[in-house]
Parts: sequence; structure tokens; C-alpha cells
Amino acid sequence: AIVLDVFSRKVVGWAMANHLRTELVLDALNMAIGQRRPQGVIHHSDKGTQYTSLAFGKRCREMGVVTSTGSTGDCYDNAMAESFFATLECELLQRRSFQNQAQARMAIFSFVESFYNTRRLHSALGYLSPNEFERRAAAAERPMGAEGHREPGALEPLRIEQPEIHNHPRRRPPTLVSDKDPLPSAIVHLSAGDDSPQPSTRSG
Repeated sequence: AIVLDVFSRKVVGWAMANHLRTELVLDALNMAIGQRRPQGVIHHSDKGTQYTSLAFGKRCREMGVVTSTGSTGDCYDNAMAESFFATLECELLQRRSFQNQAQARMAIFSFVESFYNTRRLHSALGYLSPNEFERRAAAAERPMGAEGHREPGALEPLRIEQPEIHNHPRRRPPTLVSDKDPLPSAIVHLSAGDDSPQPSTRSG
């Protein structure tokens, strides 16, 4: 299971297990909350029983996270999380074989933390990695110096044109999104919106 940050496409929470019970997505959510300490965010997911369970809803309420689920039969509603799992399968799982779950866990940990978040380029981010995109967004928010110049070595402001998002009559812009996959791994994501550099989350 995963939790994705919608703003930067970064995987901020993930968990692995040999089952699809509610504990799986809770572990991913707790990791995301621990990393981001989000405030006023929305967690968006599909209508899986893990996300509509009492335990998951209770945990979200405890942390002030608003839950949101996609409409029935809408294959586009959670596309960002599904896209991550497609990338995971294509770039890792289909190219390797694992002798046991521990070996698979280490490979996926390395893929997420050492490659996907830090080095993999995303066209939606202006061909930057999630970490680099967040770093530049943070630098662009820093105030100017006394003469209106940025400090030496400061990064230029981001000039990324986000793809146009068509309004759906029944949908709010997601901040957090979640999903799970019956692979030997699970991952989740956090974010606060597509239009502002604030925390947003999406889970997969």
C-alpha cells in the first residue's frame, strides 16, 4: 500500500504485507503522517473495504484528515496511485525475481527511497524528481534579500506548467489519495492540492 503526495508525486508512506487487511493501509497512512505532519489535508482513495473500515476512518479523524472516496466505476479517479504501481511493476517487479518476501521488501524499499523519490524524473514535474521538485518549491517560497535579490546559490523559482485539470461535477480536487495492490508490496501517498505547493496526499 502507498500514500502519494499529489503536489510532488512523492511516495511519503508505504507498507508491505502478505494480506490486504486494514492494517496494511493503516501502516502506510501512519508512515505518511509521521513524515509529513499534515494539517487540513484530504485523503482520497477508492472504495476498497480497507478505506471504508471503521478503524481507518477513526485514525483519519484522530489526525484531522478528511477522507474522500472515488465515485463507483470511475477508473480515472485514482489514476495517480495506479500509475505508480504500473511503474513499479514495469521498472522493478517484471525485471527481477525474488526468492522470499524479505528480498522483495528490500528491493522495493530501495526502489522507492533511493530511486523513485530521489532520481526518477516526472514529466508532470518539469522532468524533476519528487525530492528536487519539493526542494525548488521550498526555495521559491523563501523571501528575497534587502535589495530584491536571492541569496547566492539559491535556486530559481519553479516555472512548471501543471496539466489542465477538468472539473468533474461530482469531484473535489484531491489532497490525499490511497490505494492498495495485491503485489508482494504496498505503498501510500500525501499531498494538498495540484495548484499550490502545500502537502497533499494520494495513496496507492
